[in-house]
Amino acid sequence: MPRERLFPLAPIERLIKKGGAERVSATATRTLRELLEDLTLKIASAARELAEHAGRKTITADDIKLAYKQLFG
Repeated sequence: MPRERLFPLAPIERLIKKGGAERVSATATRTLRELLEDLTLKIASAARELAEHAGRKTITADDIKLAYKQLFG
């Protein structure tokens, strides 16, 4: 069963074009969406762990930033 996609394709394509691409294939847009969703889930999970470790249920912007830094330097 295919996974539900959370990010719409149009903003992903706009991001690719903002990065300098003149033309973008549909498969490139879908692939970047999959990767962004995967990275987002990893960051969110790490941020949840940080919040839990701090005794909180609420994830803060600082949790997101620290999770990103821990995962990607």
